[in-house]
Amino acid sequence: QVQLAESGGGLVQAGGSLTLSCVASGFVFSTYAMGWFRDAPGKERQFVGAISWGGVTTYYAESVKGRFTISRDNVENTVYLRMDSLKPDDTAVYYCAAQGDRCSGDSTCYALRSSQDRYHYWGQGTQVTVSS
Repeated sequence: QVQLAESGGGLVQAGGSLTLSCVASGFVFSTYAMGWFRDAPGKERQFVGAISWGGVTTYYAESVKGRFTISRDNVENTVYLRMDSLKPDDTAVYYCAAQGDRCSGDSTCYALRSSQDRYHYWGQGTQVTVSS
């Protein structure tokens, strides 16, 4: 049974930091790219970032580039989202997701990794609230 379990969400003041974790089970984690998405109130689901199966390549939405960092541990079957310099606009439910597709080329891979429809497995989400 496939499971993705996010944790680490909470309430933080603007300018603060949080690290989200997502523990995977039920599939071969090391062969899947992992992505993070978020649902903000009144907005469509937004791509946050992704990491290749080997952890070599990362992709970020412009809105979080330079503030958020994705990493993974293929031994612990865990992907992380480190969030620094948080803003109230970062308030959302954050989801991790797994994608089994392969790609090559920066633009092709970014398009693939940022497309929520191309992800196979999803977690239940964790709430992040940033107060001003």
